[in-house]
Amino acid sequence: MPALSSRLRRRAVALLRPRPALTFVLMGVAFFGFGIASVNLVTLFRANLGLIVDYGWMALVEGAFVQFLQLCGSAALALAFWVVFKCCEKLLVDRLTRDGD
Repeated sequence: MPALSSRLRRRAVALLRPRPALTFVLMGVAFFGFGIASVNLVTLFRANLGLIVDYGWMALVEGAFVQFLQLCGSAALALAFWVVFKCCEKLLVDRLTRDGD
């Protein structure tokens, strides 16, 4: 499995490095995806955990646990968008600060 992720990473960098416009567009999409996926995430987590604390098992049975798992999935998606954003940022900053080109 590590070989697959290493190959995928090399292919993504090889695709994006010579195409700064595509990298910038992908960075923008990742930025907006992060914003959408993370909007009010802390507030929703706090409300969900408050519901579970106040009503216990009844809240879990009525769907609070499923909602908690969905919030965790949204947080993971936001993190994935952030990682894509940071990778694109690094490629663009490296390109802009490179000497001799």
